[in-house]
Amino acid sequence: MTTSGSDVTVEHVVRRVAARHRGERGALLPVLHAVQAELGHVPQEAIPVLADEFNLSRADVHGVVTFYHDFRREPAGRTTVRICRAEACQALGANSLVGYAREAGLTLGETTADGAVTVEQVFCLGNCALGPAVEVNGRLHGRVSPAGLGAILNGTVSS
Repeated sequence: MTTSGSDVTVEHVVRRVAARHRGERGALLPVLHAVQAELGHVPQEAIPVLADEFNLSRADVHGVVTFYHDFRREPAGRTTVRICRAEACQALGANSLVGYAREAGLTLGETTADGAVTVEQVFCLGNCALGPAVEVNGRLHGRVSPAGLGAILNGTVSS
């Protein structure tokens, strides 16, 4: 598989990133983060290459990718919404944001069929004093109400 818009293969990207971390102890996680930063996700084709690079089984690498919620196995939507579900945000109404997202047809952990929106739950955005917190395309929003989430989504998705 080649990455979108170029003739660089997933294998090439993974091996280049792994080479930058060669010799580091516990390098699998930093390499996975770097691969995802470059490709937008950790594609299935990367698993055997990573296993080879780190002398691990494919099952070991797959287990790490699927265990940590930060790693995507499919490309994210054009808009990524991360709703904080940690205790402080829960106490301040995060469940109502999740309910709003579900009513809008957005499923946690999935991307809409048209590739417009990916909704994820996280367990702390570090904005506890201004909960419930939401991160949209890397921009943090605090004290978000369901109506506020709708306005953020409408403004982000439609632009």
